[in-house]
Amino acid sequence: MKVVQTTAAGEPDVLVLSDMDKPAPVPTEVLVRVHAAGVNPVDWKIRGGIFPTGALGAHPFVQGWDVAGVVEAGPRVTRFAPGDEVFGLLWFPREAGGYGEYVTAPARQFAHKPAGLSFTEAAGLPMAGLTAWQTLVDVAGVKAGDRVLVTAAAGGVGHLAAQIAHARGAVVTGTATAAKHEFLASVGVDEAVDYTAVEVRAAVRDQDVVLDLLGGDHTLGLLDTLRPGGLLILTIGQVSAEVTAAAAERGVRVSPFLVEPDGAGLTELARLVDRGELRVHLDHVLPLSDAVKAHELGETGRTTGKIVLQVTEPEKEF
Repeated sequence: MKVVQTTAAGEPDVLVLSDMDKPAPVPTEVLVRVHAAGVNPVDWKIRGGIFPTGALGAHPFVQGWDVAGVVEAGPRVTRFAPGDEVFGLLWFPREAGGYGEYVTAPARQFAHKPAGLSFTEAAGLPMAGLTAWQTLVDVAGVKAGDRVLVTAAAGGVGHLAAQIAHARGAVVTGTATAAKHEFLASVGVDEAVDYTAVEVRAAVRDQDVVLDLLGGDHTLGLLDTLRPGGLLILTIGQVSAEVTAAAAERGVRVSPFLVEPDGAGLTELARLVDRGELRVHLDHVLPLSDAVKAHELGETGRTTGKIVLQVTEPEKEF
């Protein structure tokens, strides 16, 4: 089968289209023919040597954790049958081989693909969608009337987080450049803040939950946007000692976060899709052989929604 291997830590050109033996499932795993694979920021951070790669082992390895495709086999699996259309977040942070034509993984890391999503759309949902779901629902317990701030709200995780918070009845504030404010309104953002024109810490107050999807130097300032007892969830990097101390002084809470495979969470996301409360916006759909270009586009930090690799022949809508 065809795969894209990460041959070394470095620039996008270390991604090389290669051949590899087709994997075989063991009991409780399914073999899935991959139609599309999602591309996420963690992918180019791992490729560049920024994100720790110890769980993946030595180079070369095959990146990619988001997939959508069709089940071909599943020994002693009762959740799925051959021919079922599925999507999943697999094995993260271990090697999953999503940038390839076939994957194997535990059946409970998959869910049935929503009928209303194409394979390419479904491949863009697992990691970003589960990051949004697990932070806002499992960690923060967002409920109707809560005030939620989402940074980078037009991005892959951000545009899904905004929709999930909106679906739960929250009042959603999102940050993005002014050019993307119309898009933010379309995904449930009630108040859009142009972070290039005003400091977010000065423009936003009394939030119950802040979902920080950027990390870095601005995290400290986001503490000022919280109400007393409010919660900031950081999805990028570790919570620094400085941020921890500042949060304690302000009487707010801070939590680090790393997404986990979660078939039950994917099923909840699929229900939102089926109810028309969640959609996946695709910024770029590229063939598997263009993985280098996909990483180059992602690293600009200017994409709206998701980047997806088409592994099989393009679907009719594309």
